[in-house]
Amino acid sequence: MRRWLFPMLFGLVAAAFAWQAALVAAPRVVMDIAVRRLAGAGGLNHMLHAPLRGPGRDTVVRPSPDLAYSSCPFDLSNGPLLIEIPPVPAPYWSLSVFDRRTDVVFVRNNRDSKNGPIRIVLARPGQKVPPGAESVRLAGNRGVALLRILVTDRGRFAPLDEARRAGSCRPMPPVPVVPPAKALAKPA
Repeated sequence: MRRWLFPMLFGLVAAAFAWQAALVAAPRVVMDIAVRRLAGAGGLNHMLHAPLRGPGRDTVVRPSPDLAYSSCPFDLSNGPLLIEIPPVPAPYWSLSVFDRRTDVVFVRNNRDSKNGPIRIVLARPGQKVPPGAESVRLAGNRGVALLRILVTDRGRFAPLDEARRAGSCRPMPPVPVVPPAKALAKPA
């Protein structure tokens, strides 16, 4: 029995390490693949509007046939990103932001926004955003913002499509740094 003790302990430690590595690595690998795939279709930091679901037209994993999707694969390494979504004349629509680990870091729907527009700035800690802007801070550079719109009648999709195409995802212009006012020297 003693000669099997070390191999059994080694096997248990290796299995525990592999299990933990899979838990940590799998979400990042999945998101890296999603970002790369979406960016290949429309570029990084740019809104991509997928056609309604049909045979061979799935750009989102397991899409619902009742939803229209727009996505923005993003990279914050060059600075913050501004996402603006105007109201969509649908019974339900939502914006979700997923980080590199596939965690939802932001979600808002038309009910939460009282059918008003959604305007957020995605930024890393330490990146400057304009004063008063609603910012969503992410630990990593990459992720995906996903707009979902409920389509109850495909025959009336045109106004929904027009509204979603008015949405944008673009890099923020640099926030100007205002130097502090110099103190006036008082005469002695």
